[in-house]
Amino acid sequence: MSNTQRTPIRLLIVDDDEQMRRTLVGRFERKGMAVSNAGSGEQALEIAAKTRFDVAVLDLHLPGINGVELLEKLKERQPDLEALLLTAHSSVETAVAAMKKGAYDYLTKPFHLPELEVHIQKAYEKVQLARRERRLVQHLHREEPRHRLIGASPAIRKIAALIEKVAPTDATVLVRGPSGTGKEVVARAIHSGSPRRDSPMVTINCAALQESLLESELFGHEKGAFTGAVQAKPGLVEVAEGGTLFIDEIGEMTVGLQAKLLRVLEDGHFRRVGGTTEQRADVRVVAATNRALEEEIKLHRFREDLYYRLNVITMLLPPLRERRSDIPELVEYFLDTRQVGPARCRVAPEALAALVRYDWPGNVRELANVLERAQILAEDVRITVDDLPDALLLAAPAAAVEDASGHNLHDAQRRHVLAVLHEEKGNKAHAARALGISRRALYRLLEKYQLDQPHQDASDPKLSVPPDADLGPSN
Repeated sequence: MSNTQRTPIRLLIVDDDEQMRRTLVGRFERKGMAVSNAGSGEQALEIAAKTRFDVAVLDLHLPGINGVELLEKLKERQPDLEALLLTAHSSVETAVAAMKKGAYDYLTKPFHLPELEVHIQKAYEKVQLARRERRLVQHLHREEPRHRLIGASPAIRKIAALIEKVAPTDATVLVRGPSGTGKEVVARAIHSGSPRRDSPMVTINCAALQESLLESELFGHEKGAFTGAVQAKPGLVEVAEGGTLFIDEIGEMTVGLQAKLLRVLEDGHFRRVGGTTEQRADVRVVAATNRALEEEIKLHRFREDLYYRLNVITMLLPPLRERRSDIPELVEYFLDTRQVGPARCRVAPEALAALVRYDWPGNVRELANVLERAQILAEDVRITVDDLPDALLLAAPAAAVEDASGHNLHDAQRRHVLAVLHEEKGNKAHAARALGISRRALYRLLEKYQLDQPHQDASDPKLSVPPDADLGPSN
């Protein structure tokens, strides 16, 4: 859906003078507006029940429902609509009173058509401004903290290069990867680099809502569409008008809703729940999933046509364990942007090494949470291994990592701990101080390497501290 396409002004003309209606309809259709007309208030309400309008031009004196009553009923059904009243000189006071009830302005007959056109354009600008402000407010309430793409690993450089190419287009993007890898970060980077950056980016998580609520949240609903629908509500497709709609966990969406989303992707059309009015949205869709959609298609849980429509551009985010070189930069970023206390924390080298070694099943999201916890526990604004979760310290790396000399780092660390203990004659308090870690962290290492056994020689990885060493808590 191109951002250059503009929806024409949807205009409703209500006048019991048929010749007047023909003149106005002909004039404004030639100006590119989508014009509907009615000869009475009752007929106008029937039309408004099926079509959403931007501006209405209402004759003040109508048979049956007069212009003021019609104005009130139209505003009740379509609060965004702005109305212009046409009146004779003798009814100016009535027109002014009607403005207090929501009319945008009035013109006295006879009038010049260019003058009416100017009034319609100004009323439409007010409609657009009000809608933009409403979208912005809703967007600010929904928007989560922004994060930029962090890291310089080959995988991240590849994603960044692809974002740079794709962002300026209106192409639909499918972001794939395990939970916590930063799929929304990628979506925000795409939006920020696009011509739509000044319009909202709105996010919805399909896994967080049941089907009926998800449909209403996406497409909106009309008043009375279901129990509790006490007033009409626009959906996120409308709120994201001109911007980007990020659909997270799209693999959780039911097949029925997938068909409705497919139509939005194909021609921009949708209907609110309980509505009969066909509406059009100008939005760019970025979707994300951690599921294998190809398998979901085989199981008839995901529409193949939607998959191909989404899969215009695919970005695959790797798990954090496959880009360990980015962890130090991520750590610095989170400490800068998620500072817990009054001062920024530093990370001790051994703690950073532990963070790099860990496999991070929860990926970047887990790393952010661990650092937040560590900042709370840290003393003297220095994060040590003692401030990290036990599970992180005790977890073995997925694969053996070797140092430059070819030694296994697991064994090298074990030998180093043994050597320090031997040098300190088994005094754990002194050994922890020499290692630059807390005693609790040392106890974890002893348990991890099974070193609380009487050993003979620290040079042998199977051997431990002297038999006369103090293996209990030291003072």
